[in-house]
Amino acid sequence: MLPLVAIIGKPNVGKSTLFNRFVGYRKAVVSATPGTTRDRHYAQIDASKPYLLIDTGGIESKTEGIIEENILAQAKMAIEEASVIVFLIDAKQPLTREDHHAAELLRKSKKPIILVASKSDSGQEDLSELYSLGFGDPIRVSATHKIGVGTLEDAIKKIIPRVRIKAQEQPEQTRLAMLGRPNVGKSSMINKLLGSEKLIVSEVQGTTIDSTDIDLEYKGKHFVLVDTAGIRRRGKIGKGIEKYSFLRSLGSSDRADVCALMVDGLEGVTSQDQHVADYILQRYSGLILVVNKIDLMEKGEEERESFLRRLHSKFEFVPWAPVVFVSAKTGKHVEKILELAEQIKDNRARRIETGQLNRWLERVVMKHMPTGTGRKMPKLYYISQVDVNPPHFVLFCNREEYFHFSYLRYLENQLRESFDFTGTAIKMEYREKQERKSIKRRTIPKKNR
Repeated sequence: MLPLVAIIGKPNVGKSTLFNRFVGYRKAVVSATPGTTRDRHYAQIDASKPYLLIDTGGIESKTEGIIEENILAQAKMAIEEASVIVFLIDAKQPLTREDHHAAELLRKSKKPIILVASKSDSGQEDLSELYSLGFGDPIRVSATHKIGVGTLEDAIKKIIPRVRIKAQEQPEQTRLAMLGRPNVGKSSMINKLLGSEKLIVSEVQGTTIDSTDIDLEYKGKHFVLVDTAGIRRRGKIGKGIEKYSFLRSLGSSDRADVCALMVDGLEGVTSQDQHVADYILQRYSGLILVVNKIDLMEKGEEERESFLRRLHSKFEFVPWAPVVFVSAKTGKHVEKILELAEQIKDNRARRIETGQLNRWLERVVMKHMPTGTGRKMPKLYYISQVDVNPPHFVLFCNREEYFHFSYLRYLENQLRESFDFTGTAIKMEYREKQERKSIKRRTIPKKNR
């Protein structure tokens, strides 16, 4: 297992900015608002001595609510599992009660600690007070301007246990993003799958504001579970952090192999659930419809069948998406999500031989000939699969406008009946085949001969 390096400090000292600088892109949401980072974020730093870097929420001496208590608990868990701790202090401000409180927690951990004077933009800040913490010489760092980051990297490599760490080949993973409205149970679902309270769960809307990746191994298969912020209607999305959270949630679906869209079993399907499913469809992603809170639904197969009919009616534009009823609270059927995700990933990577595809095309065309849009006769010449993830098929024809729009949908339905593409969107398109044109020989005028 790779060594863990945790970034610790009070709110707004630049932990997420430093984390992003190490990672190389904006993996964590950065804001001047305290409490923006709540869960732990992990990222492998690829270097000669690779390690996992952990971003944490700010440590405060007093917690005034459930969310603040959970943020502190998450930070303490990061300290406990870390091999090395990077302790950030704001170089532009005098030491505060929160700084001393964090320092006391770190001393008790008895872990190697690197003291960092964050936000040292000018290099002239007075750091004499930082020596009173007892962690040795502070390293001046400005993550925004990339000052001192290399020095910090060298210090981390020196403290990491001096054993030869071989970068192991990463096992094949399935990225599974949990999407849905606020308070539908996404974080609870991931905690249940993990078997531990790694993510903050609260009834307060907006508890999760960033996308968090967590590794999980299940029956020898490797997954990356992505917890996302609740997606609200566009008209309800505020500026600042909430806007970034919304964009980050949608971006997580772009990077996922499969998206699990969670629906509240008590409230039923809303228009916002449909909008999210449509977003996933437009990006040709994998999709599982997860109906949560079945423990609170009235018992009986009849009610479940009725709910299922209503759900299929609302999601008629994604009839290929499988449905699973679960309870994030009790853990009932939650493992089915992982099993479906693995199956869908395989379906997204399925490639069909061209010969088999064209024999299939001949059969379905004979079964239902294209009627066209006028006097022009539509013709299909052959079909080819040009890509996977998602499966992408090209139908070569004479003229695309000769085909009625519904015929492509007919072909997709027939393709799904013949080959297993459950849970994944597929891309089908017409492409006009260029007919060979006779080449006219150029004749030389007699007078030029």
